[in-house]
Amino acid sequence: MEDARHGFAEKLLAWYDAGHRALPWRETGDPYAIWVSEIMLQQTRAETAAGYYRRFLARFPTVSALAEAPEQDVLKLWEGLGYYTRARNLQAAARRVMSDCSGCLPDTVQGLAALPGIGPYTAGAVAAIAFGRRAAAVDGNVERVVARLRGIRQDVGIPSVRRALRRAAEELVPGDRVSDYTNAMMELGATVCLPGTPDCGACPVAAFCDALEAGDADLLPRKQRGRAPRQEARGVAVVCCAGRVLVQRRLERLLHGMWQFPNALDAADAQGLARALADQGIAAHPLRRLGEARHVFTHIIWQMRIYLFAAETPFELPESLWADAEALRALPIPTAMCAAKQYALACLATP
Repeated sequence: MEDARHGFAEKLLAWYDAGHRALPWRETGDPYAIWVSEIMLQQTRAETAAGYYRRFLARFPTVSALAEAPEQDVLKLWEGLGYYTRARNLQAAARRVMSDCSGCLPDTVQGLAALPGIGPYTAGAVAAIAFGRRAAAVDGNVERVVARLRGIRQDVGIPSVRRALRRAAEELVPGDRVSDYTNAMMELGATVCLPGTPDCGACPVAAFCDALEAGDADLLPRKQRGRAPRQEARGVAVVCCAGRVLVQRRLERLLHGMWQFPNALDAADAQGLARALADQGIAAHPLRRLGEARHVFTHIIWQMRIYLFAAETPFELPESLWADAEALRALPIPTAMCAAKQYALACLATP
């Protein structure tokens, strides 16, 4: 086993050393920066995350800077990345590091996993990449690579199969160059061992692959299909008054802490939305329909119709404010509300 593992790692690392994607988090050994990158890379493509990563670290260059920042500033820097719970957990973990760990990120899988928002994958990735710990980092890419290498043909959603796959991933980790090895496994899954149609001819470790030998690499890993996201029809109101628009801070778990325009489920026509707004204490009347927008979450699809409303005078509501164009641009507003935000800015720019 030791010889086979060494031969596998040797081939993989030689391939990685010969050339790989230039990603900003691979240019640092700072555990905090590596941690930030791993949180951003959850549910986000590397190419998309790179710009956010640079801006985030420019604004919050240290654990203490992140811990001390207002939550709204953190959410604003995260705007557009989605899955905003990641940002809130990242800040909560930073505060825990400052209060309980003397400002130093834990250097073990167990210590990292005790922090908010850090699961088994992130704990393994940070421990391996930042601290050189011999730990497996099993994300979707690595799961696919290991399932094919080891010929794991059962549904990887089954807990016992997932545990077996993780053990297989741990057995492959070499005793040295763990940081580079971890990045190389991720690189292999992202660029060669692709879903559906792997480029087996370009694979540096094809000689070790059970699925290639069996001819079923394109079928692995096996996963039971999840439920299709449910559709929600929503009416969204851009409520204007005296050069300002009404926005509300979300208290629901989805998009918690972000700012939104007043909206209501199953109120996709103007009169139905007006009644729903009245039930929320919003006194305004519809003027015209502005357009439509669609946003896909993991489990929900919002189908939105956006309407312009007018209020006679400003009024106060809990967790709400009247924002001019400058304030609106400064608030953390989720991508789901991007179209409504653009309509609102256009309306505010119209005399």
